[in-house]
Amino acid sequence: MASSTGNDKSVNPVLRISQLDALELNKALEQLVWSQFTSCFHGFKPGVLAHFEPEIKAFLWLVLWRFTIYSKNASVGQTILNIQYKNNLSQTEKYQPLSKHQKLWYLIFTVGGRWFEERCYDLFGNRQLQSFCKIKSYVNFGAGLLKLCGLVNFLIFLQKGTFATLTERILGIRSVFCKPQSVRQVGFEYMNRELLWHGFAEFLIYLLPLINVQKIKLKISSWCLPIAGLSNSEHTLTADCRECSLCGEWPTMPHTIGCVHVFCYYCIRSNYLCDVYFTCPKCGSEVRSLQPLKYKIEMTELH
Repeated sequence: MASSTGNDKSVNPVLRISQLDALELNKALEQLVWSQFTSCFHGFKPGVLAHFEPEIKAFLWLVLWRFTIYSKNASVGQTILNIQYKNNLSQTEKYQPLSKHQKLWYLIFTVGGRWFEERCYDLFGNRQLQSFCKIKSYVNFGAGLLKLCGLVNFLIFLQKGTFATLTERILGIRSVFCKPQSVRQVGFEYMNRELLWHGFAEFLIYLLPLINVQKIKLKISSWCLPIAGLSNSEHTLTADCRECSLCGEWPTMPHTIGCVHVFCYYCIRSNYLCDVYFTCPKCGSEVRSLQPLKYKIEMTELH
């Protein structure tokens, strides 16, 4: 009764993008399984799995095949996207599960084919004998021919939308939806947030170079740290020579702009080049002339 109910299910065609997404999900799962397996051997001697890597991979893919294609007629990627394999060799349009022969041949073509390719590469990669060279050339020719057929199959798939891989076309297995697809509810909040953020970021990238940040910083510092009652005496100039009024460090090649404060030559020169209306951040004096410090101040007076 259950089997007859299963055979009465209608067939719903699968979009091309859904079939390709399922293949990509399968590849991602295989990479995840292999990385998790190899992480168990990080404490062992390097290269301990190198000699048996094709066999280990084949065993892992065999386990995946047993609990996906063999038991559920669908790979992991297809299960996530609500897709199943249908026996397209049957004469009826109703859903028909894969036969055991199709499942076994699927195992041979996918798992066995990849194992054979990797093992042949290891066997004939470093052999220089003429007989091995001939076998290697035959294997390379066969692999190239299969890839060419896979390319032709992919072009046909893009046109007709069925049989995404050469294995599916040879075995006559087709991807179909397990049940009718409901209308997708698409939420645009995430997309709107991304568009808003990218627009704001582009606006900042365009606006920030136009803003003289250094001038604003100096203006704010002059408001926060006002200094009044300064005289032009040598004592005041001697005290201000201890640090640059811009960087706060010991002034390198000290220069003045006409007020009692002292600046590093490179600090005042770079700021003046950026802003011709530059003013002293401490007293607000404009740049009248950029002159080196003429006062002869002994180092002992600064300590």
